[in-house]
Amino acid sequence: MSIILNSLKPIVRYLGEGNYQNVHANMCEFTDGRNQQTEDEVWFVQHEPVFTLGRNASKNNLLVDSDIPLVQSDRGGDVTYHGPGQLVVYCLIDLKRLRLGVKSLVYGLEEVIIQFLSEFNVLGQRIETAPGVYVNGDKLASLGLRVRNGCSFHGFAINVNMDLTPFTYINPCGLENMKVTQLSQLGIHKSCDEVASSVSNFIIQQFYK
Repeated sequence: MSIILNSLKPIVRYLGEGNYQNVHANMCEFTDGRNQQTEDEVWFVQHEPVFTLGRNASKNNLLVDSDIPLVQSDRGGDVTYHGPGQLVVYCLIDLKRLRLGVKSLVYGLEEVIIQFLSEFNVLGQRIETAPGVYVNGDKLASLGLRVRNGCSFHGFAINVNMDLTPFTYINPCGLENMKVTQLSQLGIHKSCDEVASSVSNFIIQQFYK
């Protein structure tokens, strides 16, 4: 199901590798400074290793002490890990202009990932109470958003080809005993740049037709 739109396509930016806090500061600055004429943007980035805590996160979901930095975030959701080999997608979208509610945005972003997976005959699934995309019960993609003045920021992360060990140090997204998977384990051997190119097209198809 594609969701609405007669709107300008977003500006797509490929940021390479970036420090989480620096990218977050730039994202907040963009969101706070935009107006009704500001074009939407989608940012693709790989972060240096970091754990981030969502607004409602419990530190009880941190299971192991490690040298990986821990950062408090203003997104929704619980604790997650970002690191090289994971594609993080920041969706800076004017929801009012696109006549989208938060639930429709979440559904649409999950659908982007599900449609991407279908290109490789991999079945992506939703869990109603836990936003993200799962394959055979294992978490492939996490999702956490915030909306300010009718505009979204933050977004989702897809595990592409990374060291998954740090996920064993936490309850991913607050889910106990949740196993985590990645594209390379599902037989999808693509670089983060290749995944970003495909995902950007699916975002445009989903929201900007």
